[in-house]
Amino acid sequence: MTATKLARCLRGLDSPSTGPIAAFRLARQAMLAGRRVDMQDLAAELGVARATLFRWVGNRDQLLAEVIWSTAEPTWRHAVEEAQGAGAERVVAAYDRFVRDVIAAEFFARYLRREPERALRLLTTKASGFQHRLVAEFERLLRHEHATQDMCLPLPAADLAYLMVRIAESFIYSDLITGETPDATKATDAIRVLLGAYAA
Repeated sequence: MTATKLARCLRGLDSPSTGPIAAFRLARQAMLAGRRVDMQDLAAELGVARATLFRWVGNRDQLLAEVIWSTAEPTWRHAVEEAQGAGAERVVAAYDRFVRDVIAAEFFARYLRREPERALRLLTTKASGFQHRLVAEFERLLRHEHATQDMCLPLPAADLAYLMVRIAESFIYSDLITGETPDATKATDAIRVLLGAYAA
């Protein structure tokens, strides 16, 4: 998917542009308040035509992906910073904190209840790049612990990170997939087994 002007601004590839960033901030405010992000309403609030808004941020899915990533990335970074231990123990601790925080985020739960099918497509497939970015974050931690703590990786780092993301998805979105209650403990237990760190 071609990077939007907003995506380029957020990644520092383009100089900050008032319009795209303003649209992003309004959409983020709506999401955090538990409201639906509506492109028509957003364009009206910004005082621009819908075509202009689309040129700035891409389609609604692309905008939502950026908004959700803007909450997921700092949640993951905070989980990593707070994680105790080293090697597999630290990876498990960060993973557990992240999954618990995502499940506990009420604004995110509202979004999932409001748009379950769209959310699953947006967050768990290649449709938006969200999953790819999360895999990259997990892989970065795995590689760091492998390099600095001699952590044993049972699979190549990229494959292991992808599997960790898929396990997280299975339990974060379990109510949408199987009707079961989201369960961080089950996700973390699976990762402990996978990493050979169950005793930790």
